[in-house]
Amino acid sequence: MEQEPVFDDLHEHYAFTADAGQEPLRVDKFLMNRIENATRNKIQQAATAGSIVVNNKVVKSNYRVKGGDMVRVLLAYPPYENLLVPEDMTLDIVYEDDALLVVNKPAGLVVHPGHGNYSGTLINGLLHHFTQLPKNSNDRPGLVHRIDKDTSGLLVVAKTENAMADLAQQFHDKSSDRQYLALVWGDVTDAKGTVDGYLGRDPKNRLLMTVFPDLDQGKHAVTHYEVVERFGYVTLVRCVLETGRTHQIRAHMKHIGHTLFNDARYGGDKILKGTSFTKYKQFVDNCLKQIPRQALHAQTLGFTHPESGEKMAFSCPLPKDFEGVLTKWRNYAQHQQLGNS
Repeated sequence: MEQEPVFDDLHEHYAFTADAGQEPLRVDKFLMNRIENATRNKIQQAATAGSIVVNNKVVKSNYRVKGGDMVRVLLAYPPYENLLVPEDMTLDIVYEDDALLVVNKPAGLVVHPGHGNYSGTLINGLLHHFTQLPKNSNDRPGLVHRIDKDTSGLLVVAKTENAMADLAQQFHDKSSDRQYLALVWGDVTDAKGTVDGYLGRDPKNRLLMTVFPDLDQGKHAVTHYEVVERFGYVTLVRCVLETGRTHQIRAHMKHIGHTLFNDARYGGDKILKGTSFTKYKQFVDNCLKQIPRQALHAQTLGFTHPESGEKMAFSCPLPKDFEGVLTKWRNYAQHQQLGNS
């Protein structure tokens, strides 16, 4: 007798359709490639509980996924409200008043609780400092927008319902100002440019975002960029967001052939430009160790104050890891120029 899967609200639901060209692959490995922060142990537990279903039949972890298979899995997680526990942590607050605050988030800090990150997030820290914060449309206290775990830089947090509604509308209307600094692979040809397309989940790897040609496959996303400094094999660029989609800058820069430096998820953690000579490889390895995350920093944030109507503008310096890797590439580029003169 076949086991019947039980899907309820106490689990995170994931569903994938294997690409037609999918080579046979164990379902546990298939799922680990597609679910962010999912450990092998977590997936094995789901298999033991009968919570992995392929083509509407419960399977074991050694089932081999084939092209066209429809795979569903339930991963148990605590109810979201149980994750909203105040935690004492040091926050770099660059501005605060009765309506809002602006925080400089360090790289490595997750913004809100979710699968695989049930504590130690920015929201947990905010709830320690502020007992009551308004919730956004996703029930996340104070959050008007967010940035990736391994991206550093500025975030605005709402402290009142009015501030939440007003700031959310500004971000929706594209009237806020968000500028990022990114170190990317390659010598960016044009001094300025725009990436305009529809951003959606990559059908072969759901952890990645990719650019599609039409609206049916993604959400409209626009990034403007300009070159700040060239180092030969890598380039420092400033990116201005017109929209704010998941992984927008990371996916857009990869789309135009300039993956972010040390962006492991998008392939930037290996040599993409330059030689394979031992000395150069050693230099790049040292640079990767200097900034062990994608080289992306939310440097500038601007908006209209929801209460006073005043134009607010904030900027924060590059963190030490980012500044350090720029120094390394700057010195390398200068030595290369001297060697060629």
